[in-house]
Amino acid sequence: MLSLAAPSLVVTHEIAAAIAGLARTGDLIVLAGEMGSGKTAFAQGFGRALGVTEPITSPTYTLVHSYAGRGKTTLHHADLYRLDRLAEVADLALGELLEADGILLVEWGDVVGAALGDHLEVRIVPDDPEALDHRTIEVRAIGRGWTGRWAALEAAVARYGSWGSSC
Repeated sequence: MLSLAAPSLVVTHEIAAAIAGLARTGDLIVLAGEMGSGKTAFAQGFGRALGVTEPITSPTYTLVHSYAGRGKTTLHHADLYRLDRLAEVADLALGELLEADGILLVEWGDVVGAALGDHLEVRIVPDDPEALDHRTIEVRAIGRGWTGRWAALEAAVARYGSWGSSC
């Protein structure tokens, strides 16, 4: 697991951009953390790194937003906060979004756990309730999808923190 210090919104965006630089079509990235921890802020930095030029907002009420990035990559940004049952997650057809052309960021995806399959989990934890932009970002691979990129990921975010030896 990687544990990264993000003392500002700018650094949160930089870490997101570093991860986006290694993401591939078909990748699923789960954004976990409390309400207001910075999941959408992370998505904004991630999207900018992929070339998304329109504003990235929380899809809490629409459930999924899709944004055109550079080339043929589409960033799909989902929010599962309002869903009550696993069947509702299946109705969103998130797997089809991944198969088509995109990278999928899922806020609150940790509530359905392993049902999402291989993914990169990005857990965002506020360091101080009084300083909302101060966060710790914990990154871990669930499944084997990031195994071959783990060393590159460590190198891309090395200046932001420390980690254990495995993904």
